[in-house]
Amino acid sequence: MRESQLYLNDVNRSFDGFKAINGLSLVIAKGELRAVVGPNGAGKTTMLDIITGKTRPDSGEVVWNKDTDLTKLDEADCARLGIGRKFQKPTVFETLSVRDNLMLSLSGDREVRASLFHRPSRDEADRIDGLLDIIGLTDDGLRLAGDLSHGQKQWLEIGMLLAQEPELLLVDEPAAGMTDAETMRTAELLRSIAGERSVLVIEHDMEFVRALNCKVTVLHRGSVLAEGSLDHVSANPEVIEVYLGR
Repeated sequence: MRESQLYLNDVNRSFDGFKAINGLSLVIAKGELRAVVGPNGAGKTTMLDIITGKTRPDSGEVVWNKDTDLTKLDEADCARLGIGRKFQKPTVFETLSVRDNLMLSLSGDREVRASLFHRPSRDEADRIDGLLDIIGLTDDGLRLAGDLSHGQKQWLEIGMLLAQEPELLLVDEPAAGMTDAETMRTAELLRSIAGERSVLVIEHDMEFVRALNCKVTVLHRGSVLAEGSLDHVSANPEVIEVYLGR
């Protein structure tokens, strides 16, 4: 068994009497790629909000690297620990080049890099070249981010997250709005970056989840309904009833 990186135990969160998270327990191992699926209202977004410090649970444990209680931290604290989050809609600096987007995202002294007169060091340039290679945009480094396709913007934002050197990436529905080719390329990208870091993907597209080829967690009414391979959870009668058979 790989060492656990993120541990949720019996987590609960209600909003105006509605139990968005209900006894949720989940373990993500270091370097793991995990897909989380479930119908609307299953608690997926609230779970990410709790992990990133945006929302505090009413009760339960949320532990990072065995000894850090995330329930006592805010979003900035969680980001500094190495928890990076990508929302569904890409948020890139559209009037800047792809390279400049990555430059501004590099870990370290951002105030210096934000200066109009800053020129990248050799190390920074090499890091950007490496990121461009990982996200498949080597030939697009000088293009304006606003000129990229939707899928390319998603890859750029993943690269911007990687530039911050996170230990865990939380990626929310990355395949939404993509072409079939972009969807498969995104699955390949996420598989390639897992291992050195952990990646948790929220997704609705089952073909995309299959392409990820990883353990799947099915959420329903704020708790885990089933876990295992996609074939395993797809054969679960309860899963078929509440989600896959809809």
